[in-house]
Amino acid sequence: MIRDWIDLTKPRILQLNLIAAFAGFWLASQWNYNWLLLLWMLLGTSLTMASACVINNIWDWKLDQKMSRTKDRPLATGRLNIRGVLLYALALGVAGELVLFWKVNRLCGWLGLLGMFVYIVVYTMWLKRSSTWSTSLGGISGSMPPVIGYCAVTHEIDTGALLLFALLFLWQPAHFWSLAIRRVDEYTAAGYPLLPVRKGIRRTKLQMIPYVVLLLPTVALIYIYEYAGAVFLMVSLLAGVVWCWHTLRGPSASNNDSWARTNFLISVNYLMFVFLFMILDTTGRPF
Repeated sequence: MIRDWIDLTKPRILQLNLIAAFAGFWLASQWNYNWLLLLWMLLGTSLTMASACVINNIWDWKLDQKMSRTKDRPLATGRLNIRGVLLYALALGVAGELVLFWKVNRLCGWLGLLGMFVYIVVYTMWLKRSSTWSTSLGGISGSMPPVIGYCAVTHEIDTGALLLFALLFLWQPAHFWSLAIRRVDEYTAAGYPLLPVRKGIRRTKLQMIPYVVLLLPTVALIYIYEYAGAVFLMVSLLAGVVWCWHTLRGPSASNNDSWARTNFLISVNYLMFVFLFMILDTTGRPF
């Protein structure tokens, strides 16, 4: 039973986003960190994101029953009731926003609310069921965690915050579309109008390319504006080139499932490497 309540918050998504929030905080603090502020930021961000994920589960429970990847979720199987889960989501959201507004700063609180609004209303309730733009525009919410972490220190949206937003915003479509290509039949059966469902797999592979290519100048600008050092730049560019090379091979790949699986794994590792070396090689303490 406890496991079901935890699963509603999509812990894997939370884990990745908390790493992003930590990296944003570390980039702004430049090793001159406030541990208490960091902990409050991570707590508020995790509770806010968890609330949005739980509401996503509530809204999608009927469609979840149609997909093998999601059919065993607690609401899809009826192990939990919607009323109790809704109260759970509201409690998480209120708690998360209280922490962000009063223990971090107002800007982070508003950013948390913006992320929730985009994920719940724009993505889950509107675009996910009506448009291929759901992945791209829904990426706004997924780009909030590193910006919240950064603004917890700076109290303002500056060039660093915008670059962190761009990094996550550009990363998400190719990452998610790689998964969608592998599950295209399930998404078609469930009625999700994703890009590979509406426009086909080849069009999806082509549309991934500009997102991945634009990540290269984004990480270069993080170095140019002296937020991170040369080691960060070299590792990030190398990882980006590998991902670009594999993505460019997508349209000619004959085995879509194998290509998409590899591209998905590359995307996950790319982001982990970028954030790891962003943390280790901020300009406040370069290698």
